[in-house]
Amino acid sequence: MPQSKFILITGVSRGLGRAMVETFIRQGHKVVGCARSGVAIKKLRESLGEPHDFYAVDVSRDDEVKSWASVVLAAHGVPDLVLNNAGLINRNARLWEIPTAEFDAVIDVNVKGVANVIRHFAPRMIERRSGVIVNFSSGWGRSTDAEVAPYCASKWAIEGLTQSMSQEMPSGLAAVALNPGIINTDMLKSCFGDSASSYPSPEDWAKRAVPFLLRLGPADNGKQLTAPGA
Repeated sequence: MPQSKFILITGVSRGLGRAMVETFIRQGHKVVGCARSGVAIKKLRESLGEPHDFYAVDVSRDDEVKSWASVVLAAHGVPDLVLNNAGLINRNARLWEIPTAEFDAVIDVNVKGVANVIRHFAPRMIERRSGVIVNFSSGWGRSTDAEVAPYCASKWAIEGLTQSMSQEMPSGLAAVALNPGIINTDMLKSCFGDSASSYPSPEDWAKRAVPFLLRLGPADNGKQLTAPGA
């Protein structure tokens, strides 16, 4: 049995986040996560229980992330692996047709949310001199398509943010950007419609991705990675 790790995941209420939570736990690891939905968090707490824990947090709000980090670090210690998975996508539309609030929400969660989590957890990981931070990107963080301009912009930003951050990381740590591939999530359905069902489920994806994520280490710092099977 491999040594148990402490995994921190954002966006755990559904999709890839929820699938990763369950897969990491089945493999013997402790998981702490967050999502915006208080109802979903209550269900996760009731169904999974200690030593795992889940919190209602809007990662786009730095004050909420700061409070969450303070509680988590005091109760659980420093995470070994941080997975910045929480994300939004805009409805399919041309850039000039997307309302300001919708554009802002995508940037606030997908970019600022990642920075907020890093701001409040990375210093303790650096102090300990170990840990891996994975910022979830996308195929649309390395390419583009019509009608998803805000989402593409946010994921290209994550690629740049992660590359820059990797140059700041001391020995023993790593920051990587991960393209998870195309998975049948609610996010994909919003773009692809019924054809999303032809892609792997989050649960099938997690079976391949979780072992891959657990193997990441300092030698991977700065890499632009793609999940296996993507």
